[in-house]
Amino acid sequence: MTPPREPEQEARSEIDELLGLAGWSVQNVADTNLRAARGVAIREFPLKRGHGFADYLLYIDGRAAGVIEAKKRGVTLSGVEIQAERYAAGLPDGLPSWLQPLPFAYQSTGVETRFTSRLDPQPRARNVFAFHRPETMAQWLDAAVANQPASIGGSGVRADGTSFVAPTSFRARLHAMPPLVETGLWPAQITAIHNLEHSLAEVRPRALIQMATGSGKTFTAISAIYRLIKFAGARRVLFLVDRGNLGRQTKKEFDAYASPYVNFKFGEEFIVQHLTSNTLDRTARVAICTIQRMYAMLRGRELSPDDDEASGAGMDSLFKDAPPIDYNPAFPIETFDVIVTDEAHRSIYNLWRQVLEYFDAHLIGLTATPSKQTFGFFNRNLVMEYGQEQAVADRVNVNYDVYRIRTAIGEQGGKVESGYYLDKRDKITRKIRWEQLDEEFAYDPNQLDRDVVAVDQIRTIIRTFRDRLPTEIFPDRTEVPKTLIFAKDDSHAEDIVRIVREEFAKGNEFAQKITYRTTGQKPEDLISAFRNSYNPRIAVTVDMIATGTDIKPLEIVMFMRAVKSRSFFEQMKGRGVRVIKPEDLQAVTPDARAKDHFVIVDCVGVCEQDKTDSRPMDQKKSVPLDKLLQAVALGNTEPEVLSSIAARFARLDKTLPAADLQRITDAAGGLSLCDLARRLVTALDPDATPEQAPPLP
Repeated sequence: MTPPREPEQEARSEIDELLGLAGWSVQNVADTNLRAARGVAIREFPLKRGHGFADYLLYIDGRAAGVIEAKKRGVTLSGVEIQAERYAAGLPDGLPSWLQPLPFAYQSTGVETRFTSRLDPQPRARNVFAFHRPETMAQWLDAAVANQPASIGGSGVRADGTSFVAPTSFRARLHAMPPLVETGLWPAQITAIHNLEHSLAEVRPRALIQMATGSGKTFTAISAIYRLIKFAGARRVLFLVDRGNLGRQTKKEFDAYASPYVNFKFGEEFIVQHLTSNTLDRTARVAICTIQRMYAMLRGRELSPDDDEASGAGMDSLFKDAPPIDYNPAFPIETFDVIVTDEAHRSIYNLWRQVLEYFDAHLIGLTATPSKQTFGFFNRNLVMEYGQEQAVADRVNVNYDVYRIRTAIGEQGGKVESGYYLDKRDKITRKIRWEQLDEEFAYDPNQLDRDVVAVDQIRTIIRTFRDRLPTEIFPDRTEVPKTLIFAKDDSHAEDIVRIVREEFAKGNEFAQKITYRTTGQKPEDLISAFRNSYNPRIAVTVDMIATGTDIKPLEIVMFMRAVKSRSFFEQMKGRGVRVIKPEDLQAVTPDARAKDHFVIVDCVGVCEQDKTDSRPMDQKKSVPLDKLLQAVALGNTEPEVLSSIAARFARLDKTLPAADLQRITDAAGGLSLCDLARRLVTALDPDATPEQAPPLP
């Protein structure tokens, strides 16, 4: 019977395995062969007097480069750092080395590993999933010992005795970024990039950017990524998205990004790969993929196209214990220097969190609706906070109004008397059979369109919408504005599309279903037509267009389903906030003048529940603007009044002639309507300082 191994022996066995997987040749001192591999890890290496034995001495291309201090499982590693530093300074005289003291130090239990690089400006230990590959570390070292001007970086002594200060690591180069070219950026985007680069330079491992839906998060991220690659030398960036169609949209945005520094577009200067298989292009500087695909890649499994198209949000709840990710030699931990996760509030939970924590990379989260868990995961390092009201005041977004449609069945439910016949529809095949009721059948509103389909109720809503559209929702319009309807499921969406076509007396092109079950035409082609063509006027979806998809001409968002999640509701609502040039809007909606707001048509009371962090800014819709201004002149500073004025100013700024806008600017002491709206919004922000909200003239 084999005796049980000591805890530290167990740890060293696991360390040996991890080193081998990462490309290191693990050897005993007596059997050392430095030519066996580019990276050689020598066990129990004797150091010079007073420094003891290094558990592992790391050689790269025949020269010493670092040490590993091994401890048994459960030992806290921060207290071992001093011991590892002593080993790094104890290399016997005369042995070849890259730098002195040795630049790399690990502390590991085989389960937990920490790493410190003296090539960084302020060397700081960080947790890593496993060990770096020797060829990667060789690249770092080649740059460190190169004879080039250096003003920033970790200091040390070369093997020939000369001193150095190395701007060699990615983290070091973050201190020497050139000034940001602000052309084409909104003020909020400029602030976000400055704050993000400052956070990265401080070696904060995680940063969160919170910007209102439609305010340019993706463009901000692309601008920052471009600078990180071009000026900080980031080797590769991973951009994680929620669904496949968002990956395709993001790829187009990367390719279209025009550099303000050189006369190239992003896709012309750097290779951008949208991963649709498990093969990573090693020459790509940006890789875009869904988080579920990267999870599958790390686990060595293929992902079906259907799973790539569906959102991964909520899937983590299906796993009581998330299947763990093990080290995969095909994807070293240093594969990416930076990971950007879009819709970060949906991708930080146990199943997907492993993907984010596998790589030795800075994590940047993008979200419009952060949760408490989101803040916690990103160490409460919120580098940008930009809300809906500020975006409206800055003309980055448009505000919204709410139009409520109520039905008796929708409010109270209903019942069918015994003796009547009901048609029962199979949920899978949709085959209908008739059945006579033996007893009364009652149902509540929550069962509508899931367990019970009340076709007349759907028809009543659509007919009311049709009739009120030109009189109350969008007065004086003859064209149906671009409308997105959220349905409960695919079957519900099917019923809505049919009834919309009937009630508006239009053909198939007028209304289209865009869900994962749409066949015959790719969903992204339908989305593109909805965005750029006259038809369809109305699109019905479940959740495929709920997040991320950019449809600027959209003017009506209609809820025919309830939403339990606050953040998901904000994302769904945000489909309508995008601004668009008047001529671009008129290209798809000819009788529109300009998009100065959008309308939420609420058929289920979703806006009456506590589901939203933002409310319609104009809370005094029935009060004329001159009366609101008169109330303020008489001393009224109620938030509802000031918010309504800010909303009116933002809307007028988009519709008034240029001459009238100039007259207002002159009368306001040089402040435009946009400036006035922005100051009112800032004044209403309880977290704003007096300096942020200067007094109005």
